[in-house]
Amino acid sequence: MSNDTPFGAGNSYSTTISYGGTQQGVGLVAPPAPVDDLIKDTTTAGFAADVIQESRNQPVLVDFWAPWCGPCKQLTPVLEKAVQAAGGKVRLVKMNIDEHPSIAGQLGIQSIPAVIAFRDGQPVDGFMGAVPESQVQAFIAKLGGKDAAADIAAALEEATALKQAGDSQGAAAVYDAVLRQAPDNADAIGGLATLLFEGGDAVGAEDLLATVPEASKEAPAIAALRARMALDAQAEALGDPAELERRVAENPKDHQARFDLAMAQNARGERMAAADNLLAIIKADRGWNDDGARTQLLQFFEAWGMADEATLAARRKLSSLLFA
Repeated sequence: MSNDTPFGAGNSYSTTISYGGTQQGVGLVAPPAPVDDLIKDTTTAGFAADVIQESRNQPVLVDFWAPWCGPCKQLTPVLEKAVQAAGGKVRLVKMNIDEHPSIAGQLGIQSIPAVIAFRDGQPVDGFMGAVPESQVQAFIAKLGGKDAAADIAAALEEATALKQAGDSQGAAAVYDAVLRQAPDNADAIGGLATLLFEGGDAVGAEDLLATVPEASKEAPAIAALRARMALDAQAEALGDPAELERRVAENPKDHQARFDLAMAQNARGERMAAADNLLAIIKADRGWNDDGARTQLLQFFEAWGMADEATLAARRKLSSLLFA
């Protein structure tokens, strides 16, 4: 990780929207910790105890940061405030990647600030960039923190739920309503642009992305769609997926064919199959093509989004391979 790493950034906002959505808390194994014992720094040596083991008792947020990172300095106090406000239901562990780079590298952290949530010893969710306080509160609320999510976050969750249920029109209507109240909201812009792209309107998606404020161009929802567009463009140059499947079946060690098959599967929306093929390469030969399979898998994570089910499942498998 170098000092020219790109950063995500969010805009603060005060607009609220009511949609009548509710959020479910998460049951915890252990009672809340004292508020004055919720935030600490960790090291590579202390990561297993401070994060992996502690997350079996309650959710742990890991803040990957560096002294030279301006957005990190914006995000850290927001994180600390939100964790303290949650009353001991989540912990915050901070890791300076300049002093301790290995964990961030193994987990595929490519830009900072980055926050990864761990539960039961596994990474379960995350976000990148100096996002607004309301989004941090919503993120903690999903993990089991205080009911502090802003109405706008609830609306965005509703849109996500509608999309997952197959109601793209309903999701688009919610995103549109959010944008009428908060036209600079990167999550709503990214969500609506993604729906346009998936519906075959790549030009409309590009036009909408052009409205993203400069400060939010690296926001997760925007970066994910940009990465997805780039991956789809790469997939057009690949060979016949059936031929690639035949080559892999005949020779499981044909890593290039397996890699190309993963790219084709991703283009067809077969995310877990694509991830599993890249994980198979990593397991068989970590150094193949200069660690190319892991690098491509991290690009998939960026394109799919850090909260996507395929991202979370594949990240857990990658974590198991790296930390086994």
